This record gives sequence, structure tokens and C-alpha cells, in this order.
Amino acid sequence: MPVFPSVFHEIAALLLIAAVCGAVAVRLRQPLIVAFIVVGILVGPAGLNWVHSADQVDLLAKMGIALLLFVVGLRLDLHLIRSLGRVALATGLGQVLFTSLVGYVLARALALEPVHALYVAVALTFSSTIIIVKLLTDKREIDALHGRIAVGLLIVQDIVVVLVMIALSAFGAGGGEAGLAAALFTVALKGAAFLFGVGVMMRAVFPALLGRLASSQELLVLFAVAWGVSLASLGDALGFSKELGAFVAGVSLASSPYRNAIGARLASLRDFLLLFFFVSLGAQLDMRLMGVQAGPAAALSLFVLIGNPLIVMVIMGSMGYRKRTGFLAGLTVAQISEFSLILGSLGVSVGHIDASVLGLITLVGLVTIGLSTYLILYSHPLYERLAPWLGLFERRIPYREEQLDGEPAPQRVDVILFGLGRYGSRIAAGLHRQGLVVLGVDFDPQVVARGRQLGVAVHYGDAEAPELLALLPLTGCRWVLSTIVGPEVNLALLQALRHHGYAGRVAMMATTIEEQTALQRAGAHLVLVPHADAAERAVEVLTGSILPPSGKGGSEAQDFDGIASESNGQQSGRPGRSFPQQGSEIVRPNPEES
Repeated sequence: MPVFPSVFHEIAALLLIAAVCGAVAVRLRQPLIVAFIVVGILVGPAGLNWVHSADQVDLLAKMGIALLLFVVGLRLDLHLIRSLGRVALATGLGQVLFTSLVGYVLARALALEPVHALYVAVALTFSSTIIIVKLLTDKREIDALHGRIAVGLLIVQDIVVVLVMIALSAFGAGGGEAGLAAALFTVALKGAAFLFGVGVMMRAVFPALLGRLASSQELLVLFAVAWGVSLASLGDALGFSKELGAFVAGVSLASSPYRNAIGARLASLRDFLLLFFFVSLGAQLDMRLMGVQAGPAAALSLFVLIGNPLIVMVIMGSMGYRKRTGFLAGLTVAQISEFSLILGSLGVSVGHIDASVLGLITLVGLVTIGLSTYLILYSHPLYERLAPWLGLFERRIPYREEQLDGEPAPQRVDVILFGLGRYGSRIAAGLHRQGLVVLGVDFDPQVVARGRQLGVAVHYGDAEAPELLALLPLTGCRWVLSTIVGPEVNLALLQALRHHGYAGRVAMMATTIEEQTALQRAGAHLVLVPHADAAERAVEVLTGSILPPSGKGGSEAQDFDGIASESNGQQSGRPGRSFPQQGSEIVRPNPEES
């Protein structure tokens, strides 16, 4: 008997419980996916038995899945795959192939039927794009080398999962193995016509239409949702799947200049609707089977948590990447994805697997998502502990170091700068224009190449590598500057500099007051806080251009080009750190000369 008088009251109670469980999950630094599945278990038949509006929840769940695939297609960045080239494809495809093969053998050893074992093996291969991108963004590592490799790997996985869904839909429509070839041929013909029509829309209709719709952000987003859901419906009618239709709809808008605006607006709606999918999934779990499935789930979870990172490290090590890069990238695939759960639901809908197999996949998802979150959050301390045993996954002389360190470092330098991202490269360029000898250090090959194009000497290396400082010209160097984000790395660098007897000054970058205080206590002579310093510098420039001159000439001539790369602790008013007079010409060049 329904607990609530109407569907509205039932959904309201569901959302309230989801908000409470979500708050607990955030407090425990867990993804909301875990909380939502727990909510489903809590309100489902095995718990409070509150969910009786299954049709309504299922409809919202399907809308959430369609929007998820639409957003995945919308951000499909083929340029990223091309720029990372071999490593994204080799790592992505190699990990999928390895996990599928070994996962199938393991599932069969756990007494699963062949078809069930195949579904479980394929489900284990996909990693959660949403979780990984969110965690890497929160850690400010999305633009690091291992972060970009992970994103490229995820794009390859997303493409593979869509192809798998096409094959499974065709297999289900073919009624068995005998009809698979004919079904695939029919689907291919329909798919060609489908893609041709979408291609015509992309070239002939969308450029003008989107330009008109973009005058209203609300109308643009409404059109995007309507287009995505419509193609999902059309894909389902043609015998593909709703997921594939929504994915193609997203890809069709991925080349438009409005894709970022659309994706940003849809992210919250996607996450809200996906709540119902995970709640529905949790409600379907048969808790009576949990005890029986605990052993197989533990074995499969260990395989995902250990096996997936290992294969990534093996592939990246063989391609010449450092063990640190391979380790950090490998940890990002130590869980299964929301797509794995969607794949299991698709298998149930076409009759290939039963609810017990879906429950096993979901249980593995809960374990691996929960544990891998902490692995990614604490990846750097983990690496420090495991680094002595990771040499097996690195060439004796990684070819990238051999290739990129072909130019000898200068014998004497004024500044050694760790980290040549957007902030660091501007500082390096400014110092170089002032005639100072700068040696940049970075472990991203593309950043190294870009720095050398600016005329700055660059050493390919990792700030966390203990042997690196012995190779750098610390004697006579006046400043060591680190623009690397992360207090752990900077504190370790300070300790290493003291160990090597460095006598010059040290400047570090912080993003919070807490980080600034910790670095100051550790001995940093100058701590740069870019956002705060840039805001104060902007006030200085604007004030100088608006108010009458007060004896300080030249403020009107300054522009915003230097704001992002200048930091003046003396003017910032932050306690305990004034701008060192000795190094003022190094980190704050005269704007008239630059």
C-alpha cells in the first residue's frame, strides 16, 4: 500500500532523503552516485518500501541517461585524442581489451554463465568520466599531463561503450547469435541514413539556426534538450537505442561555438535526472543475494582496483612515460562507470542477464567507486610510499626525458621556475624579456616544447623526483620559483632544496590562505596568491588611471597584460610577508621595459 497520498509527495520525500544522504557522502568525500544508490536501497522494497511510482521514476531515469549521453557527445573533443595521439588510443584500447579478457576469465572462474560473464567483463572495462573529471578538477590536475591523458583515455572508453551498446541492441533485435550478422547489417544501413541526415543538419541548418537561438540562452538550452531527446527517441525507433541517439545529438553540436554554454547549463539538469536512475537501480537490488554476491564482488573489485591501474602503467611505461605519470593516470581507471550500470540495465531489458547479475555489477560499482575516490584524492602520498617499487613500470632512461633533455641546461641561471602552465609561462616570458636567465622545469612534453618556443631554457623533469635537483644549476641561482598547485609538492620541494644546500630565495604559489601560511612557516621567502594578487593589481591599475597622479608616474601606461603574472605581497596587506627588495626586479619587472 502506498505510503504517500500522491506521486508528488513521494518524489518530494525521495528528494529530501537524497539531499540528506548526499550531504553525508560529500562529508565523507564520496561521489553522489554512491549516495543515490544507497537512497534507492533505503527507499526500495528491501528498506522502507516507499517507491511505488516506478513508472514515473523510470521515465525520469531514462531522461537522465539520454542527457548524460548527450553531454558526453557534446564534449567529444577529437582534437584531444589527436594531440595525445598514441598514448590515449593505446592506453584506452589496451585497458579495455585487457580488462575484458581477464575479467571474462575471472567471471567464468566465479561460476558465471558465458553470457553473464561477458556482460560482467565488459562492464568492468569502463571508468566514470563524471567522477574522474570532477576529482581531477577539484585537485586542479585536469590540465596536468596525467589529467589530460586520463581525459583522452575516457573519451576512447566513451566511444567504445557506445559501440558496445549498438552491438548489444543489434544482438537483442536479432533474436540470438544466428541473426546477429543480419541485424548488424540492417542497423548499419539505418545508421548510415541516420548519420547522413544529422550531417545535413550540421552543415546546412545548425550554423544559422544556432546563431539565432543564441540570442536567448534559455531558448538555446531548450533547443539542445529537445534535439537530444528527439534523436534519442528516433534512435530507439530505428532499433539502435535511446543512448546512441542522444550521443549522436551531442556530437552534432560539439563543433558549434555554443557547446560549452550548452554543456554548462545542462550539467545540473543531467545530474538531477541521473539521481532517479541510480535511485531506481538501488531499489532493484535484491538484498537477499548480497551475502551470496559478496565474495564474487570482492574478487572483481580487487581486479578493477589493482588490474586496471597496472595495465595503464605497463602501457604508458612501455611508451616512455615516467612511472609517476603512469601511476597517477592509472589510478583514475580504478573504478567502474555509470555506463557499466547502464550497460547492465540494457542487458536486463533485452533479456541477456537477470537482476542478480545487475546486482553484482552494481555492488562492484559501489565498492570500486567508493575506494577509488580516496585513491585519487590521496594519489600523491600513495605515490611517495610506492615509488620505490614502481621502477618496473618505467624504462631505465624514459625516451621522453632522453628526447626532451637534448639541450644542456645553462651553467648559470637567475631563476629556476617549476611549472610552466599559463601562469608560470607568463612569468618566464616576462623575466626572459628583462634579460634574466631563466630555467624552466616541467614534466609535460607539450609544455616543454611551448616554453622553448618562447626562448626559455626548459628542463624536462618532475618536481617530486628526488634526483632532479642534483641535475639543476642551484649554485648562483638567486630565486627558485614554483607555480605548481598543491601544498604537498611545494613543501616537498622546499625540503629537497634545503637538503641540497640551496642558499638562494624561494617563492611558492598558494591558492588559499591556509596554504600560504603553511609555506611561509616552512621557509618560503615569498608566497604568491595569483587571484588575490591579480585583483589587487587590477585595483592599482584602475586607481592609477582614474585618480590624478600622486607622484608615481607611469601607472597610466600599465595594462592588464601583466596582471596575471605579477604578485606584490607588500601591497597585498597579507600579514607576515613583504615583497623582498633583493628580488623585486626578478618577479616584478618594470612595465615600461616589458
